[in-house]
Amino acid sequence: MIERDFDLSVKRQCELLQIHRSGIYYKPTLESEENLTILRFLDEQYLKTPFYGIRKLQKLLSKKGYSINHKRVRRLMEILGWQTIYRAPNTSIKNKEHKVFPYLLRDLVISKKNQVWAIDITYIPMKLGYMYLCAIIDIHTRYVVNWSISNTMTSEWCRQVVEGAIRKHGNPEIINSDQGSQFTSNEYIELLQQPEMNIKISMDGKGRAIDNIFVERLWKSVKYECVYLNVFKDGLELYEGLKAYFNFYNNERLHQSLDYRTPESFYNEAA
Repeated sequence: MIERDFDLSVKRQCELLQIHRSGIYYKPTLESEENLTILRFLDEQYLKTPFYGIRKLQKLLSKKGYSINHKRVRRLMEILGWQTIYRAPNTSIKNKEHKVFPYLLRDLVISKKNQVWAIDITYIPMKLGYMYLCAIIDIHTRYVVNWSISNTMTSEWCRQVVEGAIRKHGNPEIINSDQGSQFTSNEYIELLQQPEMNIKISMDGKGRAIDNIFVERLWKSVKYECVYLNVFKDGLELYEGLKAYFNFYNNERLHQSLDYRTPESFYNEAA
């Protein structure tokens, strides 16, 4: 895919293929075998009980035979980005020095494409470790306008995912995210606040994962329909698997909320 001895630089080849540079190495982040097993369990559990906090999870894991304390549970929750949906300590880590923007979607009528995009990051388990997936969804059409995988969650990565989406589809009116440090960083905010962008910034309330419900539904689909069914061995397998899945999701998967149309057809037909 990427040729390091080619005339074009690796950076330019990645731009042409629309992939993040960190993704070409596909090196998963490693943990102990037991921690990977617990992370996989917690990842599935979050889709069932996103309202569980540290204490309930520690008790649940103890009943399953794991000797685990609250500190370890907290660390694994932070790796997952577990954001309990009631007002509790927020595990979507934010930097207190960064500015937080108000939530703009409450009572907003979303009636056209590129009116509101939602961006988020999720943990993806693999056989030999884990990586992170960042995706942006157009809320009106449910169309995934861009996605990328990486072994670290950085503001530069998130910014490049947004830049790729804008190159493909133009500027949205609003981008909604959580209050994670990647989305409150100067590097990310400065992109959206450029005068030529004219993009309004919206952020979920603390401990309010349901504010970004459309992305949460996307993660559930991705994991149950792709990730959990395949158990990808490494980053390369994960990239190819997600590439095939998002093509299916956008172009073939029928959505009841779209009157059984596909997101791509609805996006292309929408005003």
